[in-house]
Amino acid sequence: MHRQFISFSLVFTLLLIPSVSAFSHCEIPCGIYDDKMRITMLEEHITTIEKAMGQIMDLQDGDNKNQLIRWVVNKEDHANQFQEIVSQYFLTQRIKKEDKQYGQMLEVLHQMLVYAMKCKQTVDLDNVAKLKELVNEFDKLYFASHTE
Repeated sequence: MHRQFISFSLVFTLLLIPSVSAFSHCEIPCGIYDDKMRITMLEEHITTIEKAMGQIMDLQDGDNKNQLIRWVVNKEDHANQFQEIVSQYFLTQRIKKEDKQYGQMLEVLHQMLVYAMKCKQTVDLDNVAKLKELVNEFDKLYFASHTE
């Protein structure tokens, strides 16, 4: 009886622990990769970040602080998702030391992470422009080194 209570308590406690969602691509590796789609996703995140910055600038002197906060959170969320794709998909799974232009790709990916961070910190559209340039540069480097 005591053992059943401990087992039940353990299961119940584990159920109460909040789960952490991970949105990364599998790391098994499953062999299912859609690199072009990931580039498109990065571009979509940049577009959303850019729109959010515009909305934040428009709303910052107004009375609608609630909507302002929602745009700030949205911008932060999309910058985080951008960084997740760069780090969990490209850096950990797709870029290999044997790749042509390995060093250049690492440098560009690192810069992408830095500019995504800067997008979180500011509403400076120059950071968005730089992020667009870097994604374009990485796209060219990556697909020059990889054939699917």
